[in-house]
Amino acid sequence: MVTAGGTREPIDPVRFLGNRSSGKMGNALAHVALEAGADVTLITAAEPPGTTPGLDVVRVETAQEMGDAVRRSVRGARILIMAAAVADYRPASVSPVKLKKRRGTWSLELEPTEDILASLRKATDRRELFVVGFAAETSDLLENAQAKLRQKGLDLIVLNDVSRPDIAMGADENEVTIISSDGVVDVIPRTTKDAVAAGILGVIRPRVS
Repeated sequence: MVTAGGTREPIDPVRFLGNRSSGKMGNALAHVALEAGADVTLITAAEPPGTTPGLDVVRVETAQEMGDAVRRSVRGARILIMAAAVADYRPASVSPVKLKKRRGTWSLELEPTEDILASLRKATDRRELFVVGFAAETSDLLENAQAKLRQKGLDLIVLNDVSRPDIAMGADENEVTIISSDGVVDVIPRTTKDAVAAGILGVIRPRVS
């Protein structure tokens, strides 16, 4: 199971809070896993890949919808790759009508979204699920990624430096560092996202076989 894209948290019927994630990395992971013979569910808040026979696509928009979809689909899954950029916050209230422009400043109250991985630990037996997270960082790269690995109880985390324009969110290429609780497992130099996906799956495969 793969998650992809950046969630959109509505402010009113026409506006939302979002991020720059394109879903390309998640799409690549789903495509490469499918080509390798896996049964793949792609839970995405972005545009999924074109017609791909055998790929089970679940479309979502918000962090809550993605969390619900993950929990519905995770039973029976062996691997979960959380490549999506899930919003950390959402508007505390959503206007049912379009908010009109007005003079002066405008404050928007935010509240935390659900931690999908934390909710998953309560809902299912994590011993049967190999979980891979992503850390899109701009500073203190290794330290932040390792902290997330520990806090989320992940088996692996994939780190990429989104401050670099050549591998930032939305780019066609990526460069990642794969980390386990023992430290850096592999570094995949800048290449296409399909090649990065193949490299990530190559690290995962022997750990679940």
